[in-house]
Amino acid sequence: MRLQVKVYIQQIIGFLFVVGLLHVHAFVHHHRFVIKEAPYSNLCSSKNILTVNGQFPGPVLYANTGDTLVVNVQNDGSQNITIHWHGVKQPRYPWSDGPEYITQCPIRPGTNFSQKIKLSDEEGTLWWHAHSDWSRDTVNGALVIRPANKTKYPFPKPAAEVPIILGEWWKSDVQAIVNEFLAGGGDANKSDAFLINGQPGDLYPCSKNGTFKLTVEKGKTYMLRMVNAVMNNLMFFSVANHQLTVVGTDAAYVKPFKTNYITISPGQTIDVLLEANQNPNHYYMAAKAYNSVPGVEFDNTTTTAILQYQGNYTASSPPIFPNNLPNYNDTNASFNFTRTFKSLADQKHPVDVPLNVTTNLLFTFSVNTLPCENESCNGPNGDRFSASMNNISFVLPRVDILGAYYKNIKGVYGDEFPSFPPFNFNFTGASLSVELQRPDRRTEVHVLEYGSNVEIVLQGTSLLGGIDHPIHLHGYSFYVVGSGFGNFDKDKDPLKYNLVDPPLVNTIAIVRNGWAASDLKLIIQVCGLCIAI
Repeated sequence: MRLQVKVYIQQIIGFLFVVGLLHVHAFVHHHRFVIKEAPYSNLCSSKNILTVNGQFPGPVLYANTGDTLVVNVQNDGSQNITIHWHGVKQPRYPWSDGPEYITQCPIRPGTNFSQKIKLSDEEGTLWWHAHSDWSRDTVNGALVIRPANKTKYPFPKPAAEVPIILGEWWKSDVQAIVNEFLAGGGDANKSDAFLINGQPGDLYPCSKNGTFKLTVEKGKTYMLRMVNAVMNNLMFFSVANHQLTVVGTDAAYVKPFKTNYITISPGQTIDVLLEANQNPNHYYMAAKAYNSVPGVEFDNTTTTAILQYQGNYTASSPPIFPNNLPNYNDTNASFNFTRTFKSLADQKHPVDVPLNVTTNLLFTFSVNTLPCENESCNGPNGDRFSASMNNISFVLPRVDILGAYYKNIKGVYGDEFPSFPPFNFNFTGASLSVELQRPDRRTEVHVLEYGSNVEIVLQGTSLLGGIDHPIHLHGYSFYVVGSGFGNFDKDKDPLKYNLVDPPLVNTIAIVRNGWAASDLKLIIQVCGLCIAI
């Protein structure tokens, strides 16, 4: 079966103007983030973790469409830090987007930086997180953006809105784990648990008392604002005996559809409605990882929280467990859920898919290896793991690229990122040459002309087996108009695109050995295209 994915990315200035008219009373919200270590206990042991204001997960921030947030970040930790506002477009203000050495230098220990977050047409759930090494594992939180003044949800207002943040926990210090796998060149140690709102759930040892509980009243509807803050895993999530109605993703509405489970990729957010329509009891909310690569170790445990009804009754012990949580390797369950999304596409929520493409790009992304002296590393054949796009493994500069661009500082980056792969091969073939595993190591950007419409095909490869891979675009959202396994076919695949009501997202998990494509309408001046892989 060949499936098609095509992604159209846009910035809608005209719509921003309309939002400005609707939201004439836009507010400026001021917050203070203090980055510091704090002691936390999970799984029968304690350790210090990096937190914001001593909280894990961090504070939930609330705003309305069109508002501005000013967040003063004080770094009282022992390592560099940045904060990324995942999914915020930051029109004409990329300086606070947060990726380390891309849009800004990190905030050094003992210093502070005031970040300005300009909301435009985003409406729904986003999140914020650190963007330095793996510090985002514990430095993260939800960003809830409600409708602008005089506007409403496109569905009945729920009785309550509850952030549900899926996370991950290692008993060891996370920075030590990062240092270990960077030094050894192998894969990172798998986590010891997954989390729901910072708690593993009572299927893990020493975790019953801290299990997150959501109390509901029968007959009412609740919104779960889902965030996947797990480092690398797509996650399945389900609530026992309850259907979920998906109404939004990545701060954009979708045509509502009912489902027994959701698949959510790292960095993605999904808004679902839960109707409390079952007999009063205790029901598990459960989440576990999806893994499509045979032979690769991963955390195959299950995290739980409890949905408990108000009232007097004898609760099941243990709570009822979901019977429709997919198996860890159920690719069809993962893919079929994702392909169900469609934009609301009504008069108040129009779509504007850019059709006149002026620049075509094809980017392959691969898992690679780099040679290690005396074959002494922990990756395949004594090499070290790497990753690449168009056979270039990015080298992090020591001066931020945005600053170098505006200040015309030479030698920080090159502008020769290729438009197409330097080697044309069967990207998803079964037996690929070992020579294809060796990428170049450079700091390169691709320069795009202001005002152009750019189509980017993101093609996965089967080098080292291939993986399901989340791709997040900083500063833009994009329309997903199809989905696909195998190699992109420029003649056949575009014939099946959904150009009527494709979903608008900022993060997509490209299926293992498959492809995605994106069209950008570059009508806001930013530092350039920043793709996180």
